[in-house]
Amino acid sequence: MSIPTTSSPMGVMSLAEFDTRSGSWLERTLFNRRWWVVALCALLTAVLGWQATRLELNASFEKTIPGSHPYIVNFLAHQGELQGLGNTVRIAVANPRGSIYDAQYMETLRKLNDEVFLLHGVNRQGMRSLWTPATRWVGVTEDGLEGGPVIPDGYDGSPRSLAQLQGNIARSGEIGQLVALDAKSSTLFVPLQAHDATGKPLNYAALSQSLETLRASYEREGVTIHITGFAKLVGDLIAGIRVVLGFFALAVLIAAGMVYWYTRCVRSTTLVVAASLIAVVWQLGLLPTLGYALDPYSMLVPFLVFAIGMSHGAQKMNGIMQDVGRGAHKLVAARMTFRRLFLAGLTALVADAVGFAVLLVIDIQVIRELAIAASIGVAALIVTNLILLPILLSFIGVSASAARRSLQSEEAEASGAAKHPMWALLDRFTERRWATTTVAAAGLLLAAGYVVSTHLAIGDLDPGAPELRPDSRYNRDVAFMNQAYGASSDVLAVMVTTPEAQCARLDTVLKLDALEWQLRQLPGVEATNTLALLNRRVLTGLNEGNPKWYEVVPNQDMVNTVTAGAPRVLYNEACSLLTLYVYLKDHRAETLQRVVDHVQSFAQANDTAEVKFLLAAGSAGIEAATNIVVHQAWRMMLWLVYAAVVVLSFITFRSWRAVLVAVLPLVLTSFLAEALMVALGIGVKVATLPVIALGVGIGVDYALYILSVTLVHLRQGTSLSLAYYRALLFTGKVVMLTGFTLAVAVLTWVVSPIKFQADMGLLLAFMFLLNMVGAMVLIPALARLLLVPRLADGNLTQAPHTPPH
Repeated sequence: MSIPTTSSPMGVMSLAEFDTRSGSWLERTLFNRRWWVVALCALLTAVLGWQATRLELNASFEKTIPGSHPYIVNFLAHQGELQGLGNTVRIAVANPRGSIYDAQYMETLRKLNDEVFLLHGVNRQGMRSLWTPATRWVGVTEDGLEGGPVIPDGYDGSPRSLAQLQGNIARSGEIGQLVALDAKSSTLFVPLQAHDATGKPLNYAALSQSLETLRASYEREGVTIHITGFAKLVGDLIAGIRVVLGFFALAVLIAAGMVYWYTRCVRSTTLVVAASLIAVVWQLGLLPTLGYALDPYSMLVPFLVFAIGMSHGAQKMNGIMQDVGRGAHKLVAARMTFRRLFLAGLTALVADAVGFAVLLVIDIQVIRELAIAASIGVAALIVTNLILLPILLSFIGVSASAARRSLQSEEAEASGAAKHPMWALLDRFTERRWATTTVAAAGLLLAAGYVVSTHLAIGDLDPGAPELRPDSRYNRDVAFMNQAYGASSDVLAVMVTTPEAQCARLDTVLKLDALEWQLRQLPGVEATNTLALLNRRVLTGLNEGNPKWYEVVPNQDMVNTVTAGAPRVLYNEACSLLTLYVYLKDHRAETLQRVVDHVQSFAQANDTAEVKFLLAAGSAGIEAATNIVVHQAWRMMLWLVYAAVVVLSFITFRSWRAVLVAVLPLVLTSFLAEALMVALGIGVKVATLPVIALGVGIGVDYALYILSVTLVHLRQGTSLSLAYYRALLFTGKVVMLTGFTLAVAVLTWVVSPIKFQADMGLLLAFMFLLNMVGAMVLIPALARLLLVPRLADGNLTQAPHTPPH
């Protein structure tokens, strides 16, 4: 392939002397038909820009779960028989003036219940509150077991009706579930459907806005409302899109300002930024064309595409600017820069695309769609930044003063002046002593990073939603739920399958009781609920509340009697499925793993041909399955990314030693980034998986541009010091510029009210800087130890020659 060099087009500086038939067929096709290329790109931009206006920002609960994982397969197989154990919203209505046993409060709750019941996307059959008929009580009277809806017949809000309501609630088992422990609030349990009544995917933004409208309306009636659930979280993230876009715009302005500061050329700066933004427009336009929407967890992808585009665009601009400074015509300069850098840039962008494409191996649809969106963006960059940008610069050119300024260091070298202090410092890393010390220090950092990275957790590490700030409205609502109800909204359900009409068999109920008791002893488990627990409570009630009778009596008739009056949430209509509800303190990864491990051990010891204990349903059960899939995919994803980078680097350099020089700094960055995630308390999850892959892609861009130029001069017999210095002047300056610029740009995200964006901003800034430093410091040091000795022996595999200019 063509390796970039710093040499100018010798002898061919004017357009009249330039042979338009020279260069590759691709170069001739593109540059000899420049107007056609510009017109086609303008047409594509107009069409895809219009298509981008149709792009929807939405989410899907089903896309965030690993559909083929055994837990999810079990859940989906029984989803129709499990009420409210999938995508649900909890709405707590609190009475700040007293308890819920207040006529005005109950009337407000009834009206809110009716309005929520009619919202689009609500699974009305599964909705539960004090006002739904499915919420029932069971009690022991002189005549035996009796029961009914918790709202008494003929309820009129009188003190007598309220007293009867209080008694019914006390016997319903709903204290701590639908009713707060302090009786100052009650909840509406609202399961959601994947599609609304029209058959369209549930619009989370519209649903969240409807809930906010109801909140504002009813809080004016004297109650306070707290809302939690996946739908509300996603709605809040979508509502924060303006803030996210504001920080993206600020990052773009910072990047543009830094490039202008470097070039002092408005024309070239505008074109570099415009080319990168055009790629983003193409990406956003292609998504709805291909039937995709933009997920809140994919909101960072357009900026990542812009960042990659700025890196490559700045290199093309710099090459053209230097050739113009040497006296070449702008068209000649553009073609020579295309000739030198196209294949190197193409290899780097293919590495970026592969880095995103490996995310397709993860069995979570939202990650796969993110990978597709990012790959589309990188593919667009191949056209906009490797082809369109040089062609536009061949028309518009660069300012003469900027072109002269770009050669100041080169002219200083020719005149024998001292190197710039920065270049002199970096040159020290080509010396054996500095190189050995640097590589040893990098090895120590790598070892320390690896040790810390072993503590990297999978999943969420904090209660609430880590995507939002701890003081956000959503997380305050989560904290209220946890405190008022004695348990979080994180529910893990164990499904117990039996033959039809056999769910109440005594031996099965006793096993269920044993598992329930064991789970209650685990840290992080706040409460449980099963048919076995109901048997214990009923037996105690039948014996005047004597705690000595808090047992499951080994009597089949007794179990049958209790089962006949049990709520259907504990077993299905066919009596072939029992459900064990496990209410957790939080959904942290260690809490979920502890429960899952125990249930799996119990199932291995107690499963029979007819009775099986299956994981998992409920929000926590689904998250446990997601954590397992992410954990399995995490290292595999990195291995695949590095395998692709190694192969592409070998194709580029034709030397395994050069591949090591390029890849080892990336490995250091990966482990140190994981260590930073540990320090920041960021777990590996759906939202964070793509970031490390991106870091590898950006890092290999830097390595390709610097190492390629260094190798060309080394193979021409130049010393490593001079070869590296010329690489710094040609591509290294721009690597430093883009690395620092992008780091500063994303660092502004740390003040975003969306914590997910703030965390990613800090992590990306770290990776941009570390990749840049690794390319500037470790590549010359490793080249001194790995490449120079082989060059001295003449044993380093030669790369294809650079085409003549």
